[in-house]
This record gives sequence, C-alpha cells and structure tokens, in this order.
Amino acid sequence: MNIALYWNFAIIPVDYMIIYLFYFSFTFTVSIIVTFFVAMIMRKLGIVDKAGKEKRKIHKKTIALGGGLVIFFSFFLSVLLTWFFTDNFTYEIVGRNLLGLFFGSLILVIGGILDDKYILRPKLQIAFPILATLIIILAGIGPHIISNPFGGIVRLDFWQVNFGSLGNFVVIADLLVFFWLMGMMFTTKFLDGLDGLVSGIVSIGALVLFFFSLQSQWYQPDVAMLSIILAGATLGFLVWNWFPAKIFLGEGGSLLTGFLLGSLAIISGGKIAITLLVMAVPILDVARVIIRRIKNKKPVYVGDNEHLHFRLLETGLSQKQAVLLLYSISFLFGLSALFLQSKQKLFALIFLFVVMLLLGIWFSKKKSGMTK
Repeated sequence: MNIALYWNFAIIPVDYMIIYLFYFSFTFTVSIIVTFFVAMIMRKLGIVDKAGKEKRKIHKKTIALGGGLVIFFSFFLSVLLTWFFTDNFTYEIVGRNLLGLFFGSLILVIGGILDDKYILRPKLQIAFPILATLIIILAGIGPHIISNPFGGIVRLDFWQVNFGSLGNFVVIADLLVFFWLMGMMFTTKFLDGLDGLVSGIVSIGALVLFFFSLQSQWYQPDVAMLSIILAGATLGFLVWNWFPAKIFLGEGGSLLTGFLLGSLAIISGGKIAITLLVMAVPILDVARVIIRRIKNKKPVYVGDNEHLHFRLLETGLSQKQAVLLLYSISFLFGLSALFLQSKQKLFALIFLFVVMLLLGIWFSKKKSGMTK
C-alpha cells in the first residue's frame, strides 16, 4: 500500500500502523486472559497480599500477587512473535539486546515470586535487580552518546576497559545505565501503593516512547514495537489491577515494569529525558522520601506511607482520584516531551523539581500540624 499517515513530521506507512495496532491488541488481550489465570493460581499457592499486613497497606481484602508473571509472559510472547513474523528488529535492536532484556526480566520475576512467597531479607531482595542490571550492561544495551540540552552531544564512550570475551566495559555509559535502571526499578517499586498506579503510569511512558520513536528525526520502528507491546501488556493487566484490584504487581512486577520502561529508554539512542518527564513526579517523590528516611535514620529499602500518593489520600482524595491525578500529570508532561527541545525539557524538569520541593514542605508542615 502506498497510503501513508502524517504525524508530527513523520511519514508512517499504514501497513506498519496496522502491524503496531495488531501487536498492541494481541498483547493487550493475552495480558487480560493470563491475568485471570495467574490470579487464580497465586491464590491457590498462597502468594497473596493480606489486608492489614502492614500499616501502609490500605486494601481491605486479600489480593493475589504475581502480576510480574503476566507482564513477563505477555510482553515476551509478543516480542517472540514479532521477531519471527515481522522485520521490525532489523534496525538497531539485535538478538543480544533482546536476550539481555529477557534474562534480566526473568531474574526479576523469579526473585519477585520468591519474595512474595517467603519475604526475603532486604540484602537478598536487592541482589535480583542488581543482577538484572548487570545482564543489561553485558548485553550491550546503553547509550554511547546523549544530547546536550545546551546544544550538541556528549560522548560517553571515551573511557573503555576490555574484558576479553565479555566485551568492552564502557565505563561512563555503563555506570549511567546501572544507576538509571536501579533508579527506575526502585521508583516503580515504591510507587506501587495504589491500585493501578504503576501499571497506568508505565503504560503512559510506553505510549510516549512509541510515538516519539516514530518521529522522522529519530524513526526507530524496533523501539516503537517494543514500546507498544509493553503498553499492551501493562494496559491489559490494568483491567484487573484497577480499583478495586483483583491482583497486584507484587515485588517482581513492580520492579519489572520499571526495568522494561527504563531499558526501552536507553536501548537505542538514550531517551532518558523523555522517560524522566513522564516519571518525574514519582522519581522526585522517591528521592524526597529516601532523603527523609536517611535524615531520620530509617531503612531506605523498607516502604512506608510518606509517599505523595498516600499524602494525596490524606487530603481527602479517593484512590481513583489520586491515581487519575498522577496519571494526568504524567500524561501532560509526557505529551509535552514529544514537542519540547532538549533545553526546554531541562527547564520542565527543573520546574517539576521546584513543585515537588514545595509540595514536600507543605505536606511536612501539614503533618506537623496534625500531630500537635
């Protein structure tokens, strides 16, 4: 077909759009179906989150865990089918990258299920995301250049260390990948406090990456395909995860969603700024809470009810209202990221930082007033 669609300076063949729509719909449907069976199996295995188990848990009923299995299965099933039946992975993503993504994700899911069932010690919990991140680095996923918001590019591959058959360790780039992925995983882990919050925001992030990858300036159909598949997997899960949730992401799912979105942001060309704008509020909130925990000499890794989404509930918002508000913020900044230049994205991030700082001060004063 010679018909084409025009979107934001990009010419996208209708054939390709049909393929994207098919794989999104397929992944979405598989995710919905698999979620039903995973929830049933998890309940029978006793892998559940009991009501009132912790102070910060606000659900009233026992809910199945294991949502990470759903995201993992539906995402990689569609990736496998895409690999065999389309030519979308002939651009910048190679088999080594996909294998790294697969095994890194598998480790997170296995570790998550073990933690959901046996409640692992924090030192053992953190081993799984560290190992998953190292696998991504070994798979060669990571940007060697990034955009300079004030013009030009910044090269990250000037310092390399050779490890023989394991390849070159690109010191600056690989360290950036390590801290970026660890930050993304723990952002989604700590964000997972309200029904549908993480799965919805990650869906928004994946859709933003999808549309960004189809712009003529970048045009990366392989990244677009992975992004639309991730959106299908998380939105399908959201059908069951929306309030009142029938299943939770669990430890593995909360880490996996951040891992996949973070990996897609760096898998080709480094779209960290785009993802940062979508995830800016959760990331800044996590940073605020971690600093507060360190200041109060509390464990950094252990969850509490200091996060923004819990604070929104204290203002009188319902779970649905709080989640929809955070969706709206992520959507608006994600949408703006499609049209802003690098310098403008930096200013947007600074603006969000100031807003989060003021919110943190306001919430702290409000809490102090309530405790007097």
